[in-house]
Amino acid sequence: MSQAAQQLEKQMPDATQLLSDEPEMESSLHYLQLLLLVTSLEWLWRDKNDFFIGANLTIYFSRQQLKNRDFRGPDFFLVKDTEKRSRNSWVVWEEDGRYPDLIIELLSDSTANVDRTLKKNLYQSRFHTPEYFWFSPETLEFVGFELVGNQYQEIDPNSQGWRWSQVLGLYLGIHEDKLRYFTAVGDLVPTPEEAAFVAQQQAQQAQAEAQQAQAKANDTELLLEQERQRSQRLAEQLRLLGIEPDNLA
Repeated sequence: MSQAAQQLEKQMPDATQLLSDEPEMESSLHYLQLLLLVTSLEWLWRDKNDFFIGANLTIYFSRQQLKNRDFRGPDFFLVKDTEKRSRNSWVVWEEDGRYPDLIIELLSDSTANVDRTLKKNLYQSRFHTPEYFWFSPETLEFVGFELVGNQYQEIDPNSQGWRWSQVLGLYLGIHEDKLRYFTAVGDLVPTPEEAAFVAQQQAQQAQAEAQQAQAKANDTELLLEQERQRSQRLAEQLRLLGIEPDNLA
């Protein structure tokens, strides 16, 4: 590192001094959509500790950016192969120069033009983020790009309109007017609440099947007992007639 670069790095504040400076989400639709993206991926990767999800969090990447107060915080971003811990913002020079591996912007009337142009160019040319998606919770516009060389190229949708993310190892697609994750075989990635509901249904079904099996076993046992009693009565009648049942061929 050159002396000038070292001096510049010393002048930069550390991560503890840089708080996120992002505006509130545009609407409850945007907030709920962001919550879905975060919670379902956190649930799917609940056993992993090597990723960071930023939700409406500022990314700091240069001193000039700080000087101009040109803050750029994606609505959703993912950094893989990093420590999973709480952060007040993502400070590139405090994170070994790491930029997001995937970014999702939620379009709104006030941000759509910037998301489609200025931010797209920033993520492509400065961040070199491998994948960039945008989605409008209001109009359901959904587009995805992957970095090929130094240029973003649109990711072709499949027959269901889903777009494959190599970074996630998942599809992104619209389900019930929300942007959701899908596995390679097409299964919806659930939120914790959805997973709990499914688990509860499965437990109730298992309990019902166990009760049915027990009832069937009880019925079988009752039939066997009735048959045993009938055999005993028949044997007693034979003995009254002087016939020993055990001697019958």
